[in-house]
Amino acid sequence: MVFLSFFLTVTLSVYALFVIWEQRRGQVRRRLAMITSEGEPAVDAILESGPPERGSPARSALLASFAKKGWVLAKRRFGRRMTEAQATRLEMRLLQAGRPFGMGTLEFRMLQLVLYVLLPTLFGLYGALIGAGFGGTVLFAGMGLAGAGMLPPYYLRLKTKQRLRLSLRELPDVLDMLTVSLEAGLGFDAALSKLVAKSDGVLPGEFRYCLEEIRLGKTRREALSGVRDRLPLDELRVLISSILQAEKLGIGMVQVLRVQSHEVREQRKQRAEEEAMKAPIKMLFPLILFIFPSLFIVLLGPAVIQFIEAFSK
Repeated sequence: MVFLSFFLTVTLSVYALFVIWEQRRGQVRRRLAMITSEGEPAVDAILESGPPERGSPARSALLASFAKKGWVLAKRRFGRRMTEAQATRLEMRLLQAGRPFGMGTLEFRMLQLVLYVLLPTLFGLYGALIGAGFGGTVLFAGMGLAGAGMLPPYYLRLKTKQRLRLSLRELPDVLDMLTVSLEAGLGFDAALSKLVAKSDGVLPGEFRYCLEEIRLGKTRREALSGVRDRLPLDELRVLISSILQAEKLGIGMVQVLRVQSHEVREQRKQRAEEEAMKAPIKMLFPLILFIFPSLFIVLLGPAVIQFIEAFSK
């Protein structure tokens, strides 16, 4: 119970730090928006105008400017330690997780560094408070260090699995809407625009990003390949490969999407049947460990007591 309460305390503390950080960033953005709506004041003009009053917009703008410059400088120095391959891999993992909290690669690395300092310190202080001794304190600090190393990647994997599960659930409806739009006479890009305008979710969001990349000059093949990389789902990979092959060979897109929609629904039905067949096996262990002993005690308990009393006489 003590470990559970301590874990909840540390988790809530880290979450509170995230919330405070986001609130401060939003407050700085609102203040900058209020100032820059009528033209951004120059820093020299602010300095020449004398010391402003406490809480004035000029001082807020100056502090925000200095904070922004310091943040950019810290990111630049921290980014030099990352190779291009590491940044590319981490960027893809963040994209697959949906960019939690809007973090980029540098923000994620800096968060890991903060956790590497914060969690061992908190765990070590907890070990010292409960009187665990030097060895126990070092053990607690090691546990905090291990937690700091495992928590961010685990969170990214958890968010990725959640997005994949949601996208797999949305895929049949997305295919139906694309098929109906294409049958109505729209082109593929126009059908994607209609899908993005009428639907919300993981897949429509990825197709919205795909359309933005196409408008910025990428080819359709490159944009759809990016969707396939950001959502490493087998059904979606087969769908995009079929769309690209149909576009290359000149096959009708409507027939391809209709076939893919039917296959996706059949696969979902097969997964449901598979889970239903696994249910009795999964229920066997709780029955043996918890239900059957209770039934045996209730049914055989009185008889055993009577046998013991009879033989004791």
